[in-house]
Formats: sequence, C-alpha cells, structure tokens
Amino acid sequence: MSPTNFSDQVMIGLPPVTADLSPSSGEFPEADVEIVTSGGLRIPAHPSILASASPVLESIIDRPRKHGSDRTIPVLGVPCEAVSVFIRFLYAPKCTEEEMGKYGIHLLALSHVFLVPQLKQRSTKAVGERLTIDNVIDVIQLARLCDAPDLHLKCMKLVSTNFKSVKKTEGWKFVQDHDPFLELQILQFIDETELRKKRTRRHREEQSLYLQLNEAMECLEHICTEGCTTVGPYDMEPIKNRGPCGKSATCQGLQLLIRHFATCKRRINGGCCRQFKMKAQQQMEKGTEDAIRWRLLVRKVVSAKAISSLSLPKRKREDEARERSDHSGVIRSFRL
Repeated sequence: MSPTNFSDQVMIGLPPVTADLSPSSGEFPEADVEIVTSGGLRIPAHPSILASASPVLESIIDRPRKHGSDRTIPVLGVPCEAVSVFIRFLYAPKCTEEEMGKYGIHLLALSHVFLVPQLKQRSTKAVGERLTIDNVIDVIQLARLCDAPDLHLKCMKLVSTNFKSVKKTEGWKFVQDHDPFLELQILQFIDETELRKKRTRRHREEQSLYLQLNEAMECLEHICTEGCTTVGPYDMEPIKNRGPCGKSATCQGLQLLIRHFATCKRRINGGCCRQFKMKAQQQMEKGTEDAIRWRLLVRKVVSAKAISSLSLPKRKREDEARERSDHSGVIRSFRL
C-alpha cells in the first residue's frame, strides 16, 4: 500500500475541542505530527490531543528530536484501519458496534499499550461479547498480555465448558506446540472447576440429607408425644379416626419401622439390627461417598448430643442415664 495522507477533518469526522482551538474562529491549528502504520498509512494528528488522551503518546511527543527530523509516531503490528479508529477515538471517544466487531482485538491491544483506559474497557467488553470456540485461545493470550483479568476468566470458563471442541482448534494445537505454560494453566483451571462442581454437588447432597434427618427427628418426636395414624405413646389412648399429619410420607415410614422392630422375631444374634450394622460396616470399609457422608453425619449427631448433655445439670444427666438403662426396650413404650 502506498503512503496516503488523510486530512484531519475527513479522518476525525467531528472537530475536537482543545486549548489550541480558538472558540471564536472555530479553526484548528496545523497537525504537525504523523502517525505511521505498518501498511504505510500516514495519519496527521495534533500533539496536544494525543498527549492529553494518552500518557504514552505524551512521553513520545515530549522526547527531544534530532535537528531536522520529522515528527512521526510509528504504530505498528495492527491493521491500518484499526489505527485509524484508534486515533479517531483519541479525538472523540466514540466507536461503532461494527468497528468494535472488526477491530476489537486490535483496539484492546492499542488501548493497553498506549494506556487509554476508556477504550480498553469498551474493547474488553466487545471482545468478550464476541468470543467463539475458534478465537478463544487467541483471546486468552491477548487477555494475559493486556492485563484483562475479567476477559481472561471468561475465556477460561468457555474453554472449560467446551474443551472437547476447543481441542480441535488450531489455536489449541499452537499452544501445545509453543506455549506449555498456558496449556498447563488451562488444564489446571479445568481440574479445579471440576473439583468445585463436585464439592458443590456433595455439599447439596449433605444439606439434603440433614434436612431429611431433621424431618425424620421431628416426625419421631411427633409420634412419641402425640401419636400418628397407627403408632402413639404407650400411656395415651389412641385417637380414633386420626388423619395423616402434614408429613405423612415420613411419618408413615417411621411407623412401619417401629411396628417392624416391635414385632420382629429374628432376635437371634441381633436379628435384622445385626444385619443393618454389618451392612453399615461394609460401606465403611469400601470408603464410598455414602460412607463418608454418614461418618460426617454421625460425628455431627454425637457432637450435638454431647453438647446438649453437658448443658444439663449433673443430677439430671445421671437420672437420664439411669432411665435409659432401665428402659432399654424403647419400642415397648409405644402403643401399636
């Protein structure tokens, strides 16, 4: 491409308002700096506007010049059109959606290099909104170089969610061949994401288990104190035509268990209770997630029981212990 000169009126579109502009005349001072692009495009610009918009450009403009040298600022490595949009933004901070779609990645790089935070914020958002499976690896590298943590995290989440598809892209192959550190970083992020999902899922299951246990304890208390449809306290007369309670499903299951244990004839060597203990021991030996969950549950119940016991007066604790020893057959205190 041959060198081309753009007038500032055509290039910028909207007249900038600066200290160099005379409000009465509305005329601009002469543009005595040129931005030179990789394709040879030369964009005239005003040093005061560039310096006020970018501290990096200000530093370049204020450098001592050799006698007779041109005042040119090279902006290389990006398309000429992207540089043109960048310079126009320094004059009037506006970019169209079309421009962001075409040059968002290049504008992000330019805004980071020349320290233009407003443009960096807009271009970061635009690039994040246009992430795809094919460009996500390139954007990850750009976000890492341009210190854009939010964009970097968004890219990593996209890779983690669609890793099978990302592995087929040229970007991933390039990373495997030339950037082992980034490859390791991505794989570690995926592993940590999976671990977090498993912890969250396990936590929800434990919470559900505790809620079920709490409901069961409430139903058991209800059965022991008030009675339900078929089982009630031994020292109370059963209420005829009693309807199901608000937690009938749980209460019904507990009543069936109580009736079973009260009438079970398999009492030799512990009977069905012994089989239950053996089953629990087998699960503990296997080390399954259910066993771990139950161990945690037992610890919580034991801790709660100990704390509750310690909060009682000494005499009351002794009376309760003696009462438990005298009434080891708990099932017999129910009316069936």
